[in-house]
Amino acid sequence: MKRRYAAIAAAIVLCATPALAQDKLPPLRTGVDGTFAPHAMPKLGGGIEGFQIDLFTEVAKRMKRDITIDAVSFSTLIPGMQAGRYDFIAAPTTVTKERAENMLFTAGYLWTAFQFGIKKGSAPIKSWADLKGKAVAVNKGTPYETLSKKMGEEHGFTVQAYDTQPDAVQAVLSGRAYATLVGNTSIIYAASKNPMLVADLELKDTRAAWAAPVPKNNPKLRAELQDALDCMKKDGTIAKMSEKWFGKKPEPDDLAVVITPGYGVPGMPGYDPTPHELKCG
Repeated sequence: MKRRYAAIAAAIVLCATPALAQDKLPPLRTGVDGTFAPHAMPKLGGGIEGFQIDLFTEVAKRMKRDITIDAVSFSTLIPGMQAGRYDFIAAPTTVTKERAENMLFTAGYLWTAFQFGIKKGSAPIKSWADLKGKAVAVNKGTPYETLSKKMGEEHGFTVQAYDTQPDAVQAVLSGRAYATLVGNTSIIYAASKNPMLVADLELKDTRAAWAAPVPKNNPKLRAELQDALDCMKKDGTIAKMSEKWFGKKPEPDDLAVVITPGYGVPGMPGYDPTPHELKCG
C-alpha cells in the first residue's frame, strides 16, 4: 500500500512539474555597452559591473525574473531589440523624440547632459566655435555622435566615431582628437580615474532623461519595468546606487528620486498620462 501511495505521489509531482515550469517566466534579455564606465564596465575576475548592472539586476529581482545582460557595442543595442534579441535595453539611453516615435520608454531614472572631456593642459572649450579646425571623438551610434556631426558642419570641425567610449577618450589623450563628447556622469568618472583627462564644458541645453526602452508593441513590459524603477525611487534604492557609482547624492529634482506621473516621459511620443496606483512590495 505504501508503495502504491508513493507511486501516486511521484506521478503527481511529475505531472505538476511541467505546469510549474510553464509558470516561471523566462529570464529578461537585455544588453549594455560594457565599456561605458561607471554605468557598465569589465570587472576583475570576469563579468561586468556598474550602475546599470546594479539597477536592472534589482529591477528584475523585484519583477521576480532572472536577467541576462550582454555587454556589446551601444550601436548594436537598438537594432538588437528591434530584431527581438533583447526584451529591453539596460544601457543608459537618452530619450529623444525620434527614438520615442519608434520605441516605448519608461519614465526617466537619471538626468543627463552632454559634456566635453579634453586633455590636461588644453585650452578650455567655451563654445562650439572653439572647436573649429579640430576633431571631436564620440561613441558610435549615440546622440553625442548625432549632435557633434550637426555642429561640426556648422562650425568646421571633424567627428571621429569609435566603437567604445574608452577608444574615444584614448583618441583625446593620444592627440588624435581635441575633445570627446559624452554624458556628464561618464566623463566625470573617466576624469577621476585618469589625471590627464579633464571634464570640461557641460552643455546645459542638452539636459535630457535616461530611460529604458522596450519595443513599441510591449506596453505591459514598459509598465512592469517602470513600476519596479518607481518603487526603487520611492524607497531610496536608486539614490543609494547613484551615490555608490557617481560619488554624490542626487539633487531633490533628480530623476533618481522623482516619480513622474503616468508611464513614459511626459511630453514625448508614447507617453501614457493615465494615473495608476504604485504598489510596492
